[in-house]
Amino acid sequence: MRIGPHTFPGRFFLAPLAGVSDRPFRAICRGMGASFTYTEMVSAHGLVHGTLQTESYLDRDPEEEPFAVQVFAAEPDVLARGAEAAVRAGAGIIDVNMACPVKKVCGTGAGAALGRDPARVEAAVRAIRAAVPVPVTVKIRAGWDEGEVNCVDVARAAEAGGAAAVALHGRTRAQMYSGKARWELIAAVKRAVGIPVLGSGDVWTADDALRMRAETGCDAVLVARGACGNPWIFRALRAAELGDPSPPPTSRDEWISVMLRHVTLQIEHRRRQRPDEPADEAERAAVRELRKHLLWYTRGRRGGALFRREADRLVTAADVERVLLEHFPPGSPAFEEDPAAQRAEGGE
Repeated sequence: MRIGPHTFPGRFFLAPLAGVSDRPFRAICRGMGASFTYTEMVSAHGLVHGTLQTESYLDRDPEEEPFAVQVFAAEPDVLARGAEAAVRAGAGIIDVNMACPVKKVCGTGAGAALGRDPARVEAAVRAIRAAVPVPVTVKIRAGWDEGEVNCVDVARAAEAGGAAAVALHGRTRAQMYSGKARWELIAAVKRAVGIPVLGSGDVWTADDALRMRAETGCDAVLVARGACGNPWIFRALRAAELGDPSPPPTSRDEWISVMLRHVTLQIEHRRRQRPDEPADEAERAAVRELRKHLLWYTRGRRGGALFRREADRLVTAADVERVLLEHFPPGSPAFEEDPAAQRAEGGE
């Protein structure tokens, strides 16, 4: 699998996820076997103006090569200038978000709103390509709504502007994250363009990801919410790619170990971004930032509901370890999977 000059060892990537795919989570997923990861969505305006929050999105491991930064804005010139700032910070790929469905983003003409007009899409990609020496990719949706499904035209426009790859989430903006993703549209885009196509939507398990590849012919699969709380999905996918046996179910000890490592990485991430912040304040802030991940890790477990009721008690790394050991002691049925809870908590 190649994007521009970059070759990847596999075809299952961690998708760019706003508020989720920061440096700690990317490191966890890469360690499990994700072949590539993207930053969360970054404002091109913020990159141009150099805000502290924006700079935190650019925190990366030296081993993240190429480093892919996803940007958003409505204006081609702002996207180009933001891309230049990202490249100065080490980005080796610029991904343009034309898929975000939230009102705050679309209301500015960015995200999925940008994808409504193929001519604007081509102009935006062309402006970025003229500004930076790295590959430019785009992520799009099926369309704005059922009356405006234009992903094939948008993908062709992106290719005409110089995009090196296009990713398609098979839902419309009107669907947000409800209903069913239309994988047949991923296949249609793949037939329509000559650049790599990445598929996204309804990938909750390793079997889903493998089936998407088989059914659509896409070049790679973006795993999004299916990786939240389950980075082990990439271990299963890497084993499938290598022809190895499926890995055994995650043990209770490894599960706790990964969560505690995630806590440590999150604290380190916070301290890098705010070196003048007192250490105890940085730790408390990092644990607050990580709570959503801890809730995802525990969903679908018999003891998950009780753990989540205690979320407000999680203030320090020691708190996280203590509450985990309290609710998931060795040999306890609390760690067992609960199919009823999984059905209630899952579904896209």
